[in-house]
Amino acid sequence: MSVAAASPQPSLEARINGLLPALSPAQARIATEVLRDPAGVASSTIGQLAARCGTSLPSVTRFCLALGLSGYAELRLALAAESGRASSSWERGTGAEVGPDDSLDDVLRTLLRADTRALEDTVASIDVSSLGRAVQAISDARRIDLYAVSGSASVAEDLRLRLHRIDRAASTWSDVHSALTSATLLGPGDVAVGISHSGETIEVLEPLQRAGRGGATTVAVTNYPRSPLALCADVVLLTSARDVTFRTGGMSARHVQMLVLDALYIGVAQRDYPLAEQAFDATAEAVSTHRKRP
Repeated sequence: MSVAAASPQPSLEARINGLLPALSPAQARIATEVLRDPAGVASSTIGQLAARCGTSLPSVTRFCLALGLSGYAELRLALAAESGRASSSWERGTGAEVGPDDSLDDVLRTLLRADTRALEDTVASIDVSSLGRAVQAISDARRIDLYAVSGSASVAEDLRLRLHRIDRAASTWSDVHSALTSATLLGPGDVAVGISHSGETIEVLEPLQRAGRGGATTVAVTNYPRSPLALCADVVLLTSARDVTFRTGGMSARHVQMLVLDALYIGVAQRDYPLAEQAFDATAEAVSTHRKRP
């Protein structure tokens, strides 16, 4: 797969949110303060930030390094740049708050801003070479297992149906006993995909680990790069979901998960386009008589 233009970089806010669950308590306090008042942090010295967070200067430096920055000076520059680019995005756009007195129009606009930013950050967060590896593995796979529960299960089932339409049979497992049974029978040449927003769901983690031990290629779709699911997978595809009041976790993750899995599906179809097109046309024709037209 090729890229026509350089991919954008994920926003600093997205990177912080992705790392937040894996940070130490001291670094998590720093992260929370940065997310709460980015403009204030951008204008503060490292000593002032450390004092506000009740931590040390080395902790602030380690937090910056965890984000892939060279140090606190680069953090301040990045925060200033992002705040200048979208002055309201931190307070309203990505946020997350829907008040009890907000109108439905306000709710719709909040959801639109949050989801648009999440989709943009997800595109920026995905490593395209990793996406290509996942596409190739699924295209060449003897068997394809998809592990997901709760909200992610519906997304996994959608991918299964899409792959089936282009003659790539896959199985979706949301029951852990069935998932483990199937994973045990996977081996080299097979692919297992685990989908979990948190990356901590045991019912997804255990079968993916078992499939990997058997020699299958394992793919994780998750929001957190240091989650157990990401750390156990051969290929990691990162999302960047944002929580909105009353819409946390799995629900906020579905749009960005769907984006990633759509790209995965289209990539597989592209690799063997003539056969995929033939299968798609044949399946579309099979159900054509079940569409009622005027």
